[in-house]
Amino acid sequence: MEKEIKKWGPVFYIPTFLAFIIGFIVPFFEGLYLSLCKFTTVKNAKFIGFSNFIYALKDETFVNAFIFTLKYAIVAIVLINVIAFVLALLLTRKLKFTNFFRTIFFMPNLIGGVVLGYIWQILINCFLTIISKPLLALNATAGYWGLVVLMCWQQIGYMMIIYIAGLQNISEEVLEAAKIDGANSWQTLWKVKIPMVMSSFTICMFLTLTNSFKLFDQNLALTAGQPFHQTEMLAYNIYDTFYFRSGPQWKGYGQAKAVIFCILVVIISFAQLKASKDKEMQ
Repeated sequence: MEKEIKKWGPVFYIPTFLAFIIGFIVPFFEGLYLSLCKFTTVKNAKFIGFSNFIYALKDETFVNAFIFTLKYAIVAIVLINVIAFVLALLLTRKLKFTNFFRTIFFMPNLIGGVVLGYIWQILINCFLTIISKPLLALNATAGYWGLVVLMCWQQIGYMMIIYIAGLQNISEEVLEAAKIDGANSWQTLWKVKIPMVMSSFTICMFLTLTNSFKLFDQNLALTAGQPFHQTEMLAYNIYDTFYFRSGPQWKGYGQAKAVIFCILVVIISFAQLKASKDKEMQ
């Protein structure tokens, strides 16, 4: 059997490896080079050094987009994971219609981000009109909370499923032993359930963190960065710089922002994974 695997294994992993090289590695290094150039197309790129990065770091809209994204990420990560875990606890108690509620909570995750953005834009603008407040295009606070609510509504069901899987993997014998030892429901939750689903927390925290920083289509559909770039997130800021400003210098600026964005997401993601893994080991 091992000989057969060694013989035919390359047939399966070499195409995948080549696709990874062509689809990710080559474009990544090409993009890295273009971030050091002034260009309108790949073929007319002119090397100019690190001036694109200097501009990107001095660009107020990019800095504001980072601050806005960070504020959004902190609130969204906490809300999504807390609510998803609470729902998972409720839906593992063998209540009636459990499967129905799981389906209802998961369904928003199946709808495209652009569609959700426009749906919530209509709903929020209707609500703002009723209470005589400025619409999203002129209301940065409503835009911020609109994004938070939208993403909670979309992602809570997906994270809930992961937490449910983790809770269902806890042995009944362990829970029974905790009960025999005199642990109440609150103590069982904090001393038994939460420590035993830390791997689920790691996965959900990683997903919500990366999703928060990579958020684009919902931001585009809901607010498009309005008013005056105040609700612009990092991915949308890069898109706006690269595609909506004319001149060869803007392509380089957008590419430099994309490289900074990539490095930032990788660093934050690895830091979060390490912190979560250390918590799992404890």
